[in-house]
Amino acid sequence: MPMQRPIRLLAGCTMALFVLLLYSIMHNSSSPKPPGGTERVADMIRDPNLDDTGEPPEPLHRVQGNNYAPDNKNNDRINATLLSLVRNEEMKDLVQSMQDLERTWNHKFNYPWTFINDVPFTEEFKTEIRKHTKAECRFHTIPEEHWAVPSWINEELFVESANILKEQGVQYAHMKSYHQMCRWNSGLFYKHPALLDMQYYWRVEPKVHFFCDVDYDVFRYMRDHNKTYGFTVNLYDSPESLPTLWPETMKFLADNEHLLADNNAMKWLTDKERRPEHAHKTKGYSTCHFWSNFEIADLDFWRSPAYQAYFDHLDRAGGFFYERWGDAPVHSIALGLFEDARKIHWFKDIGYQHIPFFNCPNSPKCRGCVKGRFTDGEAWLNKEDCRPNWFKYIGNEWADTSPNKVELTAGG
Repeated sequence: MPMQRPIRLLAGCTMALFVLLLYSIMHNSSSPKPPGGTERVADMIRDPNLDDTGEPPEPLHRVQGNNYAPDNKNNDRINATLLSLVRNEEMKDLVQSMQDLERTWNHKFNYPWTFINDVPFTEEFKTEIRKHTKAECRFHTIPEEHWAVPSWINEELFVESANILKEQGVQYAHMKSYHQMCRWNSGLFYKHPALLDMQYYWRVEPKVHFFCDVDYDVFRYMRDHNKTYGFTVNLYDSPESLPTLWPETMKFLADNEHLLADNNAMKWLTDKERRPEHAHKTKGYSTCHFWSNFEIADLDFWRSPAYQAYFDHLDRAGGFFYERWGDAPVHSIALGLFEDARKIHWFKDIGYQHIPFFNCPNSPKCRGCVKGRFTDGEAWLNKEDCRPNWFKYIGNEWADTSPNKVELTAGG
């Protein structure tokens, strides 16, 4: 009995030391605030979206007669789908996104829509969604084992970590379903049975906008020009949400350096000049990433042994739950390391908005979008644009002097 108090004190001290250690890893000395100070922003002299924007280079496949009609069994569509992870209660916001994309592109090409939910879709949802497209609609549920929290995640540590994340101003810290979503989007979505036979997808989220008519088949563009990934918005991430993502990536590379692509985007991932505080807090990662609420991609990249090994390493490290690793930085780091940068395409000609950021080209095909606008929010949000780094280290493929102007032939 006399030992009970010392034991309690020892246990309390041990827990306190553990929390202190976790805090020291994730600590940010100041409250979240608009970026400023030593960070540079004026290194993109002119936004390329102010220049006239046409279409990417030929070959481009277009509608000719009924070659893309929804009921034509001998159509020109390839193995691709529009993909949306969405809940029943997000129906109205998704309909808005669908209406925009159908109006600007898919009413011409009629690619199927694939909707995935962690619970079954209601009949009301299915009925309403089908009203807004002539294309086939497919509704699926995530397998329970893909959505469940992994057995190696400690619940108490998750809660303690979430408390620290919340103190650092990281959103959704305690929302376990958000962490599950980020993990699923990072390394499990492409394993869904409905996508096993698919090669390309275009990710579409609720409450986004599309502004520009696109008159060519974007999926066939990806295939014909040997592109792996397409983006519209290129941003900085919150360093407080992923303080150990880059160190874990370096651990993986230490044993897998052979996986690095010859023409990789490492300099884009590790720039320390434009946002030095980000690189400092993350121990080397610029936090630049492709905003993955829009992505057009080849599923074979995610299925590759290199990506699967990388995801498995991150998954075991626990950062999808103990921190808030998002699918956007995970996808972007993997692409930046393991893929030829020439296979990553900026869809400059696709006008897009996910609040509060835009991709607004200067084109007569665009309506409702101010050319060159990056954000309609506070002025400091303009510093979140990471395109200047992409153009600096990789190039602007839409400019004649860009290194990415060199096209890769299919399979080359």
